[in-house]
Amino acid sequence: MESSNLMNGAAAAFAEGKPVMVFDSDFRECETDLLWPAAAATPAVMRRLRQDCGGLLFLAIGDDVGEKFGLPWLQDIHTHPTLVAENPTLGVLITDDLQYDTRSAFTLSLNHRDTFTGITDHDRALTTRRFGELADEMSNESTIEAVAALGKEFRTPGHIPLCREAPGGLQTRQGHTELAVAIARLAGLAPCTIGAEMLQPDGDRALSVKDARAYAAKHDIPMLTGEEIMKAFGL
Repeated sequence: MESSNLMNGAAAAFAEGKPVMVFDSDFRECETDLLWPAAAATPAVMRRLRQDCGGLLFLAIGDDVGEKFGLPWLQDIHTHPTLVAENPTLGVLITDDLQYDTRSAFTLSLNHRDTFTGITDHDRALTTRRFGELADEMSNESTIEAVAALGKEFRTPGHIPLCREAPGGLQTRQGHTELAVAIARLAGLAPCTIGAEMLQPDGDRALSVKDARAYAAKHDIPMLTGEEIMKAFGL
């Protein structure tokens, strides 16, 4: 299938609440993620991510969503001079040796206030789905209103870690967070995508591209590469 047709098919599937798989590149993490739109999250989706992937379940959000809700990057919090002075351990744990990047995309972790522990498939689906819906509902509201709405429904820490797109998106960073957000944008959805890294059954390595493509073919899931997504954005 031509790249443009594959991209269009993936975007159409994602717009319908169906999954898409994305392999970043041979020169980055060499990982494939299984992704769904956040607002399409159900207990069955969370179970599939948990059982079929093996990696961390994460919610990738657009930089604009992070800005609207005032969600800080953890790396900035953990290196804040005042906090480091009060908590010296932060100073020795500083993130300065990532092997695949210079910045971490992680921001806060959340639970919906109606969850119990937050870890069950039902609880994580509720947290994920409502965050995606709220991001869309708040897109035209002020930051003050958005932050108030976020606090009314969610609390931190929680069992859904959020990863925030870098400012400039794919133009400045080509990580899984940016690629996952890009899929949502191509599908015309709010830039909120739930996903997990796919690991080998023994958990010691990322799932190979060959095995990832076999999984995609078996389950009729469109699979894209970071390069194909970059080209779709003219990069």
